[in-house]
Amino acid sequence: MGLTLSIDPRHRIFTTALPCLSDPTFRHGPNHIESDARLFSISDGPMTLPRTAHRPVLAVCLATVLAWAGLCTPALATRSRSHAPARPASRHAHAALAARTRHRAPAKPKPPVLDLYARRALAAYEAMQQNFYVASAGLYKGEPEYSFLWPFSQALAASVSVAHIAGEQPKLESGLRALGTSLQVYASSSVAPGETTASGASTATTLHSYDDVTAPPIGPGGASYYDDNEWVGIELARMYEINHDATALSGAEQIMQFVMAGWQTTGAEGQTLPCPGGVPFSNAKGNTQRNTITDGPAAELGVQLYRITHEARYLQFAEMAYGWVRECLLEPSGMYADHIELDGEVNHALWSYTQGVMIGAGTLLYQVTHESSYLAQARATAKAALAYFTYSRLSSENPFFAAVWFRNQIYLDALTHEAPGTLPAREYAYWAWLRHRLSDDLFAYGSPPTAELLGQAALTQIYALLAIPPRTYF
Repeated sequence: MGLTLSIDPRHRIFTTALPCLSDPTFRHGPNHIESDARLFSISDGPMTLPRTAHRPVLAVCLATVLAWAGLCTPALATRSRSHAPARPASRHAHAALAARTRHRAPAKPKPPVLDLYARRALAAYEAMQQNFYVASAGLYKGEPEYSFLWPFSQALAASVSVAHIAGEQPKLESGLRALGTSLQVYASSSVAPGETTASGASTATTLHSYDDVTAPPIGPGGASYYDDNEWVGIELARMYEINHDATALSGAEQIMQFVMAGWQTTGAEGQTLPCPGGVPFSNAKGNTQRNTITDGPAAELGVQLYRITHEARYLQFAEMAYGWVRECLLEPSGMYADHIELDGEVNHALWSYTQGVMIGAGTLLYQVTHESSYLAQARATAKAALAYFTYSRLSSENPFFAAVWFRNQIYLDALTHEAPGTLPAREYAYWAWLRHRLSDDLFAYGSPPTAELLGQAALTQIYALLAIPPRTYF
């Protein structure tokens, strides 16, 4: 039995029951959720220091638990005595009982007991599939008919993460294969110019990528965004780790080829760019940006593929992409700016997910190279970002940003075990469950609050990430 919490109906949040003493993570006051380290207010204010839990509320919860325990204990004791098996009266009776036991059908294995975050991940995943997935096409709803690649990539990430929950892989394996197949609806190809050999042959190569919208004949196709392709590549590599599907690995490697070929040192007129290098935002002719959010995930995917294939070129590119961001976009604060323009102007905007991908890239590079500087850099960025990205800042960003941030921050924490650990992700997940979840387990954001695939996939990921081992994140 729990304490009922009513939220302002203008926020489209239904009345829910707080778990009181059944959830060991949090203590509950009338207007806030308290953890052992910080308080995460349900209001739009920033996180504050902990204070004593609201004693009357806890007293009500405790009294309720004790009352139920008092009522149930006699009945349980009686039931235990009345159903206790009788002791065999003789050696013959004992032998007969043993014979019956030998012929008894083996007990069916019990399903795994899922924790709070696993249950919530599954609820969010089911809502995502029921409300957005078009089974006949293997795609997700969007505009005008099917989603952009960006939300699709995050639905794929949510599906892969949920598949890592105990007992879920057999249930989701066919669905993952279906998503891998339907991904080809976004497939595109382009030719990377090469050189002409002495014999007159061209070294030009065909690059395979995924457009931001479904390609003809289903959709019009469009530009290929490097970060969206990298999100897909990271998940294809994770899929390969689950089922060793060669098609998934091949897809991840094709994306990596597309990213590596996009490395930009010169402009359209052949001029050397300021801070030459970096992966552009898209392959559109009018693109002017080289970004943290295209190079960080490129480094992560490169390390993933190096661990799988042991091909040195993947690790070399990962180190190059990571080093370029540190050289060109590292701020004095220890965090990373958003992008640099072709003329050298830096956009200094700070986003949680850009810090996250560089934390993850540094951690992954440390794991495969054992260079301590990578780990030190990841820890320094994490420390700066944890101080900067308060609840107020995180809640103002798209939940997709937070999902990327938490994934990488927790991945580092699994290696360093430093405070605050998973606490920020747990606080965010609890706040989202109370404030943004609708009665059908969809999550609504924006003004007016609307449930969208990108946000639903992001929350599904956050709950799943809190339920699965960090080693499965990449």
